[in-house]
Amino acid sequence: MKKTRTRRLGHALAALTLLVGTAGVTTAGTAAAATPPLQSIVPVPVSVQAVDGVSYPLTAATKIYTEAGSAPAKDVGEYIAGVLRRSTGFPLPVSDAAGTPADGISLLLTGADAKVGDQGYQLNAAANSVVLRAKTADGLFTGVQTLRQLLPGKIESPTVQQGPWTIPGANILDYPRFGYRAAMLDVARHFHPVDTVKRYLDQLAQYKINHLHLHLADDQGWRIQIDSWPRLATYGGSTQVGGGPGGYYTKAQYTDLVNYAASRHITIIPEIDMPGHVNAALASYAELNCNGVAPPLRTDIEVGYSSLCISKDITYTFVSDVIREIAALTPGPYFHIGGDEASATSQQDYLKFIGKVLPIVAANGKQPNGWHDIAKATLPANATPQFWGTTTSDANVAKAVANGSKVIMSPANKAYLDMKYNASTPIGLSWAGYIEVQDAYNWNPGAYLSGVGESAVRGVESPLWTETVVTPAHIDLLAFPRLAAHAELGWSPWSTHDWAKFRTRLGAQGPRWEAQSMNFYRSSQIPWDNGGNPGTCTLPAWDSGTVYTGGNTVSHNGHKWTAKWWTKGEEPGAGGEWGVWRDDGVC
Repeated sequence: MKKTRTRRLGHALAALTLLVGTAGVTTAGTAAAATPPLQSIVPVPVSVQAVDGVSYPLTAATKIYTEAGSAPAKDVGEYIAGVLRRSTGFPLPVSDAAGTPADGISLLLTGADAKVGDQGYQLNAAANSVVLRAKTADGLFTGVQTLRQLLPGKIESPTVQQGPWTIPGANILDYPRFGYRAAMLDVARHFHPVDTVKRYLDQLAQYKINHLHLHLADDQGWRIQIDSWPRLATYGGSTQVGGGPGGYYTKAQYTDLVNYAASRHITIIPEIDMPGHVNAALASYAELNCNGVAPPLRTDIEVGYSSLCISKDITYTFVSDVIREIAALTPGPYFHIGGDEASATSQQDYLKFIGKVLPIVAANGKQPNGWHDIAKATLPANATPQFWGTTTSDANVAKAVANGSKVIMSPANKAYLDMKYNASTPIGLSWAGYIEVQDAYNWNPGAYLSGVGESAVRGVESPLWTETVVTPAHIDLLAFPRLAAHAELGWSPWSTHDWAKFRTRLGAQGPRWEAQSMNFYRSSQIPWDNGGNPGTCTLPAWDSGTVYTGGNTVSHNGHKWTAKWWTKGEEPGAGGEWGVWRDDGVC
């Protein structure tokens, strides 16, 4: 949970709350007309050139062609055809390309500009055809995400909609700033079933996120089947924060998730947090405790009290078995060993433990990732500390970089998706402060941490801890729109960083998310696109200091809202499933 700073920051955050109450919103959002497609792409491409007076119409006769003989390219073609078929109703057959087709949409693995690298693409939209070129299927996949955003937001609808479906003429060259762009989902505090994780994977893919880090075990629950230690899942996975049934993934379910992620060109990174955050394991097996006594299961959100017994040989048998079984199911290169908030482990024992675990990870063919606390130990160059602090310097991380390590950037006061937007956010935490959309966007991962320059950053990751997150709607509310801001930091060159332009492009994602029934947060900092619907709100604007009762109506962010019951201070659109406002649509 990364919560150790809660107590010592309590007074400071109380003062911060007062400041946010008066100055937290820097730019008021208003409803905006539909933004032109080439000005609404998130993440913003490296280069976009409009071809004036030209557009390509997607019709019932459109065909999709893919690189002849390439099964991976064919898979990308079937993927984008599946997305477009739902809303257009068009058949969109997928077949092998013969050379460069003169019609349709072509996904080709030849002729791409060398600059695109392994993950970039070039897209050329003309009157008769759209040609997408890349060097790899990964590049084709990132390219089709841009292609989606060149079509109206309702293209994301699960049911057939009325066109027209027009792609503007354009020449786009695009490739990522960092090769690693990730989100983290904590399934330990609250268990999230396979379908929920797949839904999140689909959302991540749209914004060119290519890794999902799964936090699979913590004090409150163990979430993956381990054959050699079966009680980890059956007993350690039997509860969650606040009680409830918990749950775990069988090996078959985990493999299904790994394969589904791969179909979205996303690599799964498993995490087993240790030597702390292990109460669920200690409760499952008494022999893992130094005193041989299993503690009870825990359903609170405290941290820093649990530790594996560093002096026992069985601890390393346990660690070896767990890493071996999970690594065998996970084709990606990384295994995350956690390592944070090990307050119940002495410094000497902590260093001993990390020194023994790193070779176990290597013996199973994986590179170790860990929260930046692991940098207290001497790390091999292929070990990646993940910075989650709230400061802009860390001597141990700088030392690891000097020894050859790269760093994943996840500063809690910028990148943690479980932090509230403001005091009115109905779920989430606030120990690292409130993070509005502008806060999530306005930091530079390549120049944020002393001693960690651009070349030492592996990428950006957005963690979502789930102490308060129970449903997919909760994930939506906290992740979007901030995850899209982080995606741009990870993909787009720093030279394109511009809050004023970004907030307009982000606002254009609104109709897209509405079509997908996403419960996103309608930040007042963003001019949310009204999808081209005319009209202005004549109702009085919502006022945070006014008391409203059931039936009262207001305008906010270009929508009409009706109060369901008594409320004061709860912003329309920010309430998730507990919100007191009913959205009656755009004005």
